[in-house]
Amino acid sequence: MLKKTIGLVFQTAAVFIGTIVGAGLASGQEITQFFSTYGYVSFWGILVCCLIYIIVSSIIVSISLKHKLSSYTELITLVSPGFFGIITDIFTSFFLVSGAAVILAGSGALLHQYFGISKWVGILLMAIISLYTVLKDTKGLITINSFIVPTLITIIVTIFVLYLLFHKDMLSATYIKQIPSYKDNIIPAQWFFSALLYAGFNMLCCSGVLVPLSQEIKYKRVLIPGVIIGALGLTILCYLINTMLLLNIPQIFKYEIPLLYITHRFGMLMQILLLCVIFCEMFSTEVSNIYSVGKTLEKKFDISYKKAVLLILVVALPISQIGFKTLIKVLYPGFGAISFIFLIQCILFYKKTTKRQN
Repeated sequence: MLKKTIGLVFQTAAVFIGTIVGAGLASGQEITQFFSTYGYVSFWGILVCCLIYIIVSSIIVSISLKHKLSSYTELITLVSPGFFGIITDIFTSFFLVSGAAVILAGSGALLHQYFGISKWVGILLMAIISLYTVLKDTKGLITINSFIVPTLITIIVTIFVLYLLFHKDMLSATYIKQIPSYKDNIIPAQWFFSALLYAGFNMLCCSGVLVPLSQEIKYKRVLIPGVIIGALGLTILCYLINTMLLLNIPQIFKYEIPLLYITHRFGMLMQILLLCVIFCEMFSTEVSNIYSVGKTLEKKFDISYKKAVLLILVVALPISQIGFKTLIKVLYPGFGAISFIFLIQCILFYKKTTKRQN
């Protein structure tokens, strides 16, 4: 029994990491835009995200279990029943569909940057394999992440160790502290707000998976430790990626997949391994996004899950043509603001309902 519980805890952690490490994080593009451009303070920003992940995920899991919720729409309706709830619900569905489009664009950019082939090859390949997996329901989601996440962590750690061996002169706190901020600061402590926006949209996306997952696993003693381990693992991963990105500023700004550029100095094998893992990671988040929206559309409009999934891909394909880098730059901050307001509502709702019980 204990062995099974520990296994489920680590599976939950893997699903948590796999959902957040989408196209943007695995490629290095999200970390570049939200953290690395602020220089040394970016490490504090990542730490702020870690705390938000732990607190908010635990609250979402507790609310979902207590009220027996099965989709993120039910969570939004419960926590924010008024006009803002309707807006959040529409935006979340739109963002998850756009998120699916970002990943299609990312898989196109990934294969284009390395092999120089048409972006459509990567886009269609991702669309087809995601469609196949998503029709298998949540079982497929847990299986994918249980395999991909450890592989991703292993490869990022390997690249970081190679950096330690070959560029140890650069890898010092003194050197990193000297790296300037490349962001035009419009407001004071902008790095902090950037971290809040980043944590905001990640948490709302993650709720799309955490809510149905809590119905499947049903135990707080499994879900909350799983989420905490996932958040800590994710933070370490972000620290390693951020360090390597900082050491390659400003060159990384030229690339859609900065992490692939960083790996080029360690030979073809390392690049191909990273390319495979980024593609698989994109795939796992694509499946999470399509699954979340598919389940919601099925419940809301009483259409079959298969039809809902096909509809999402039909909408996502044209959006993917805007381009990977542009989509992250434009979509993520706006959605992050709405998400963050919703996260505050979640915390207030949780406090209110817990007080009532006491």
